[in-house]
Amino acid sequence: MKIQTTCVHAGHEPEEATGAVTVPIHATSTYAYRRFGEHRGWEYSRTGNPTRGALERAAAELEGGDDGIAFASGLAAIDAITNLLEPGDHVVAADNLYGGTYRLFTTITERHGIRVTFVPATDPEAFAAACTDRTRLVFVETPTNPLMQLVDLAATAEIAHRHGALMVVDNTFLTPVLQRPLALGADLVVHSTTKYLNGHSDGVGGVIVAREADLGGKLHTVQNNVGAILGPFDAYLVLRGLKTLAIRMAVHEANGRSLAGYLAANKGVEKVHYPGLASHPQHALARVQQSGFGGMIAFDIGSLDRARAFCDALEVFTLAESLGGVESLVCHPATMTHASVPAEERRRLGIGDDMIRLSVGIEDAGDLETDLAKGLDAASRV
Repeated sequence: MKIQTTCVHAGHEPEEATGAVTVPIHATSTYAYRRFGEHRGWEYSRTGNPTRGALERAAAELEGGDDGIAFASGLAAIDAITNLLEPGDHVVAADNLYGGTYRLFTTITERHGIRVTFVPATDPEAFAAACTDRTRLVFVETPTNPLMQLVDLAATAEIAHRHGALMVVDNTFLTPVLQRPLALGADLVVHSTTKYLNGHSDGVGGVIVAREADLGGKLHTVQNNVGAILGPFDAYLVLRGLKTLAIRMAVHEANGRSLAGYLAANKGVEKVHYPGLASHPQHALARVQQSGFGGMIAFDIGSLDRARAFCDALEVFTLAESLGGVESLVCHPATMTHASVPAEERRRLGIGDDMIRLSVGIEDAGDLETDLAKGLDAASRV
């Protein structure tokens, strides 16, 4: 089936008892046994819940994996992956990651005796050079947050497997509609379901999809032992969001491409970071490993004062953390999503105080362009 059809039907069929076409919200903590020693397939909602299970099946089907595991947040999902490791193990990670992931790796993961090495996201050979005989995990985002750099997934997966490591890809920015990391060699795909999969900014969650059922089973065990589960109502919200994911992503991308072009042509913008632009240094790779360019844009506007003026002048774009909802958001990474990354490291990466990140929503593209024009006009007067 095409992805548009899978988004609508993945994970469930009409409910057997009543014929309900949407998955019921199973708001229960426990389940009655038929008789002593014989349950109905469900025991306790930390271990499994029918609503959460439907989302897990849907995510696995969309990504082309064997199993899905849904968590209370995207960071809880990433932390669960690190719980597959042992003290003394080694992780190689792309150096441009969401600030929360960077903070998790440098404050919690490393404290558990797991060493993390960060390497340039765009250089497969840097991943190869960093691998050791204790490397067990290679972790990347692509496109990266917020620089919109690309990781060559096929090349990096081959390097990871050559060293006996798992390849993990955060696919939050593009979703399975626009990128299929498992088909390019990844072992695990992780999403913050808070973002595009939910799509309506009304729930927090995360999901992992495992290529193989055995690996998925290990993660279910981690989840059951640690307990960072996604509640049934939040699972229902993501299932609802998935039904419109394909059509939403088409509008996000169309608007993103339009606004990226507008910004690139504006003299008040120093640089636009968007893989859909022919000027992006990895545009050719984006055309090969992605089926679209998405709705995330970053750009440099010249100074912190100009960035502040730009953000404060906007009316349609909302200044807020997060991304991937139907509404357009503007973010200042240095003081918001990446504030936990040391200033020196941000400067090294190229995340300047003048960088602005846009999550382009599904509003009218002309209205969004008019709003950006207001912001740019305000910035030009600083």
